[in-house]
Amino acid sequence: MVCGGFVCTKNALSALNILYVLVSLLLIGVAAWGKWFGLVSSIRVVAGVIGVGTFLFVVAFVGLCGALKHHQVLLFFYMMILFLVFVVQFSVSCACLALNKDQQNHLLEVGWNKSEETQKDVEKTLDCCGFHYVNYNGTCAASCFHNTSSPSCNTCSDIIQQYAGEVLQFVGGIGLFFSFTEILGVWLAHKYRNLKDPRSNPGAFL
Repeated sequence: MVCGGFVCTKNALSALNILYVLVSLLLIGVAAWGKWFGLVSSIRVVAGVIGVGTFLFVVAFVGLCGALKHHQVLLFFYMMILFLVFVVQFSVSCACLALNKDQQNHLLEVGWNKSEETQKDVEKTLDCCGFHYVNYNGTCAASCFHNTSSPSCNTCSDIIQQYAGEVLQFVGGIGLFFSFTEILGVWLAHKYRNLKDPRSNPGAFL
């Protein structure tokens, strides 16, 4: 059977959705692991990652069920949802790759000011204090701040900016890769919906 046939398309769509299931479980597991071991204290970050993982799992499950049963309605909704996800993810990925240094700094500062828990996580992980300046009369979760002899800490913006560009390039690249797998999934689902199951009654295809 050629690869454009019913069975090959079904297997390809099923394999793609199994990959999505594995990625979704990885996201949920990493978020739970980070929260359990105290690596991330912000409940918003953990909830956000788990929410994305759960959403991806549901979409992949719908696609997998639609592929295995050749269910027209499930495949239609899977196609529509996956296309919307593609549009959003492709746009975000392109934005990550196109941001200049000033825009990166602005977004980092906005994210920094939104959550005190995130600030503590960053200070503890990167061993830095404050975003633009260090307030030695305030509080800080970094170990350098609690050096009783002579506390000396770098600002978090200096450390984050060293890696922000590379991280955004990496995130943008990964996002682009998965966005193309999503448009592949849309194409496979559309093609699969219009293929007749050779094992079914010739008059049963709708």
